[in-house]
Amino acid sequence: MILFSWHTFWPVLSAVLYAMNMCIAVYASVSMILRKQDPVKTLSWTAVMILLPYLGIILYLTFGQNYRKKKMFSRKGLADLKTRQEICADEKDALDSFPEFLSGDMAPFKKLIYQNLRNSYSLIDFNKDIEFFFDGKSALDSMYNTMLKAEHHIHLQTYILEDDRIGNKFISLLMEKARSGVEVRLMYDDVGSSGIGKSLVRQMKNAGIEVLVFSPVHFFMPMSKVNYRNHRKILVVDGDTGFLGGVNIADRYYYGTESGPWRDTQIKIAGESVFNLQASFLLDRFFVLNHGLHNTRKYYPNIKIGKKDLSGPNKDVYSQIISSGPDSDWAGIMQCFFTAITSAQSRIYITTPYFTPNSTILNAVKVAALGNIDVRLMIPQRGDSRMAHYSTRSYITELLEAGVKIYLFKQGFNHSKTISVDGKMAIIGSANMDQRSFEHNFEVMGVLYDRGCSATVEKRFMEDLTLCEKVELGSWKKRSLGQKIGESFFRLLSPLI
Repeated sequence: MILFSWHTFWPVLSAVLYAMNMCIAVYASVSMILRKQDPVKTLSWTAVMILLPYLGIILYLTFGQNYRKKKMFSRKGLADLKTRQEICADEKDALDSFPEFLSGDMAPFKKLIYQNLRNSYSLIDFNKDIEFFFDGKSALDSMYNTMLKAEHHIHLQTYILEDDRIGNKFISLLMEKARSGVEVRLMYDDVGSSGIGKSLVRQMKNAGIEVLVFSPVHFFMPMSKVNYRNHRKILVVDGDTGFLGGVNIADRYYYGTESGPWRDTQIKIAGESVFNLQASFLLDRFFVLNHGLHNTRKYYPNIKIGKKDLSGPNKDVYSQIISSGPDSDWAGIMQCFFTAITSAQSRIYITTPYFTPNSTILNAVKVAALGNIDVRLMIPQRGDSRMAHYSTRSYITELLEAGVKIYLFKQGFNHSKTISVDGKMAIIGSANMDQRSFEHNFEVMGVLYDRGCSATVEKRFMEDLTLCEKVELGSWKKRSLGQKIGESFFRLLSPLI
């Protein structure tokens, strides 16, 4: 008779499980190599799976899949997208037939404009008015007051919606407008807005709000989408007014935090760019519900479909709205950043809360500075995430050595995501300068080809410099050994998550 013994069974089981772990690690590594994935990521994931048995496999299956390539969020075949592609083709023909449009201030951005047309189907927009907000309070007040005047529909999309004072203020207004007959659609990300409970959702639905939860993540279900979040912040009211930027709907964006006020950048648009914000919202709605609206034309009240006339005099602000994410064929926002940076002739001012770029953007920034372009980077002195804080700082030494001027924002938290180039163009939206925004998240940015808009962004950047500490290479190199170790460790992890 054979007696069961843990002393003999456990070593065998342990060896079998470890062998299975190694087989899966090898299989996953070979798969990444065959997919021609970033070699840095491939080596990093291989190290994680080997050095962290079992846990490394779970992390890889959760965070390591590339669903942009797998087209988890496929948008091919959508009628609205086909229409958009046709309009972009018409606009490309219009540009080809009237090259004078891309002269003067627009000349340096000819390549970028064509690129955005082709990789993101980003139309050239004429906008009558663009208003800037440089803190969460003023942005949220303007959004609230605009919704208060809504007569036909409100489409609100946010990454974070908190069950707090500001969140409930917005929700109460949305319910009030829905009860009065206004079409109200609210979309929020399931991870970013995890604090929204079922009871509150029921209240909103009972009031007539269409509540759209983007890509729900269930604890006991495969977590294949946990790394692919909708980070866009969009508000469209009645089809003629739109907002985008970095502002979420939560108390800290309005009242600030213990460390000080919350700095952010948001823009309000009246013009054709509202068409593209609306299209982005409705496309995300399609992903949530897997069906579209029967009559979408009523949500575009002031848009004329047809070939654009670029030949006449125009005092509007020219712009392109770029949406990028796992549904895109190309990493449009990352490519936009690259071309904007490499097109600079005199200066580049960048504000971002998180700076953990891929090698493409990192080299573009360093090469611009080495080429005697005045490159300035503003990041928070204190981050809201330990990983982001240390991994961002891991890039400072090499940036300083290349000639990039780096400033640490000290008064509160600076959550703005802006780039201005040569005083002629500005980029504003939801995307951070990190690999998550480039590869994993659904993001939206506005590219403004306008001296006035760029001057506004640059003016605020220079004002913010008075609230910053400039980083000097000599003193930076004297930071503690513990800080250097933390930077190296979190930089190793940053490409993975």
